[in-house]
Amino acid sequence: MNSPAFANNPDVLGAGDAGCVPAPLEGEIRRIYARSPLYQARFPLHQSRLEWACYSEIPALSKQEIVASGHQAFFSDYREVERGLQDKRFEYESTSGTTAGPMTVIMESGWWEAQTQRAYRASPILRQYADRKHRKCVLAPVGCSSNLCPYEDHPFPHRYFDGTVYLNLSSDPFVFQESEWDRIVVELQATQPEVLEGEPVYLSLLARAAKRRGVSVPSIRAVILTYGKASRQHGRRIAEVFPAAQVDLYGSTEAGYLFVGEAFKDDSRVIDDNAFIELAPWRAGSPDIFQIYVTTRGREAMPLLRYHTGDIVQKLPSGFRILGRERDLFIRPDGSILSATDVDAALPAGFACWHYALVQTAPTRWDFHYVADHTAEHAAVEAALGGLLGPDVRVNAFRRKSIAPAASGKFSLLKPLGRV
Repeated sequence: MNSPAFANNPDVLGAGDAGCVPAPLEGEIRRIYARSPLYQARFPLHQSRLEWACYSEIPALSKQEIVASGHQAFFSDYREVERGLQDKRFEYESTSGTTAGPMTVIMESGWWEAQTQRAYRASPILRQYADRKHRKCVLAPVGCSSNLCPYEDHPFPHRYFDGTVYLNLSSDPFVFQESEWDRIVVELQATQPEVLEGEPVYLSLLARAAKRRGVSVPSIRAVILTYGKASRQHGRRIAEVFPAAQVDLYGSTEAGYLFVGEAFKDDSRVIDDNAFIELAPWRAGSPDIFQIYVTTRGREAMPLLRYHTGDIVQKLPSGFRILGRERDLFIRPDGSILSATDVDAALPAGFACWHYALVQTAPTRWDFHYVADHTAEHAAVEAALGGLLGPDVRVNAFRRKSIAPAASGKFSLLKPLGRV
């Protein structure tokens, strides 16, 4: 059979003999089978040279399956994990439950920091910070992807870990009191970070808070947009207050960081040292759009093999564009795919907001909610978005004081009705 496509650099993946899986990928697959009994129980693997035909029969692993089986299924003797948690050889984190129930993730001590360092090295913008001490501030949901994120109301000095300050003590930035924003802005000024990292909505509202207080932080040299999908509106509002290079860093708690690129440049690339990423065709008629299957590299605890993340990417001449979760993409009547990137491009040139959500309420009805300092010209916004969504579609625009996140704590820019 023909070999599947991968997003990795071909030199990293390597070339296999006729019909055979390249040695680097096969070696990782066999290490994963050796480390975790889950995979041998799902699909027994022979010892002869692995061919693509056999590789394609290895069933994709879903988050739903991990939640149903339990994280214990990855380990031969879970008592060793419990002992490892007690003596700090293992760490654990829980995902937010965006696409399934919350998942417990076991990771070997130091894994998160190591794969983050590899992600920095893969970025021309972040590479300078990978191997030297630097100050960083993080503003993200409390249950974020790092095991260092605090869960208690520690005073400022006690939220400083190896040069990183975690600014957030509660979820949903739209309900922060002004006194909370006062604290966050003061801590940002006190830290004088070189790197500012966060969920795009949080950082956009931080920019609003800093702007209202007349505060600038000239020490910031890079802004990392992660934990959620960023819109150009977020990027522009952040850049107005924190004028630094913006990086799009994509990953997940269970898989680690997978893609990195300059924000809004469509040049994201795989972090080759962290994972092999298989590109699986998603929809007929869209040959450049793929769902991804992730095989982690060098992972000791809970390694992932052909893990179906639920994310969709588009391959472009400049690199990859992360379109977002499959459930957050809209299929137009003509079969073409609509993402938040298209919504950004369709909004009138003069439109400005801190955050928005385009929500489908009926087959031909959508609501556009946005948070802004001033009311936009709704007729122009509605006409632009209606023309984008398809014939006979009506859009109603509403200026809001806040837009609530999902139960998981995450925000969505595009919310189509569920597809059958």
